[in-house]
Amino acid sequence: MTSVLEVKGLVIERSGTRIIDEASFTIEKGDFAGIVGPNGSGKSTLLKGILGIEPKKSGEVFLFGTELSKFKDWGRVGYVSQSAINFDDKFPLTVRELVGLGQVSRSNLGKRLSAEDWKKVDETMEYMGIIELGQKRIGQLSGGEKQKVFVAKALVRDPELIILDEPVAGVDIGAIEKFYRKLSELVREKGTTVLVVSHDLSVVFCQMSKILCVNRDVYSSEITPDLNETELLRKVYGDHFTFVFHKHECWSDLHE
Repeated sequence: MTSVLEVKGLVIERSGTRIIDEASFTIEKGDFAGIVGPNGSGKSTLLKGILGIEPKKSGEVFLFGTELSKFKDWGRVGYVSQSAINFDDKFPLTVRELVGLGQVSRSNLGKRLSAEDWKKVDETMEYMGIIELGQKRIGQLSGGEKQKVFVAKALVRDPELIILDEPVAGVDIGAIEKFYRKLSELVREKGTTVLVVSHDLSVVFCQMSKILCVNRDVYSSEITPDLNETELLRKVYGDHFTFVFHKHECWSDLHE
């Protein structure tokens, strides 16, 4: 079986400083993978390196079995950057129009979206729980609502891999669990592969199937009941780090 993402010996440097050092890991179809690590540890840089946004010094990245420099089928990949929601509050588009932009590709650039395209937009908004926001201006939304809109925009073309960089930054605590449960549904119901940067370690260990711990070095592990979470996390957070995690019913619910 071809991996969705394979990284071999990836090195990324910036101004002579090594940000990612010899990263090697594999993401398989249907993985729900969390990327964790201290602030400034290189998590966003790793994602940008995977997507070719950040140039690599050495190493290889393969998307769906194709080397990154030769990969052209970007409709299979959805990406929401950390800065996606940072724009002028007077931005004129409605939520529905913005999600509709996710349907634009090279093949239909400059053309009006079809009725079928708009049907898919509405279905995706319904799935993300934002259908009632459709006619609102994007600048009128809360941080959490904006994040959902940009995830919907990334999902509207049914990507096989979705990459999210801190998608719940600025989102209220009550909405975070619902957001991650929606991602879990994508994995279970549609077979989507999800790679997400998160600072919520309990969510990662409770709801996800794989973890990438990043602090220049990258450590990858499957999340299983017998995983020693503290030992793994100390590799990037330091020897004095202590993680108190209470396994509860969500583990069995979301790892079936």
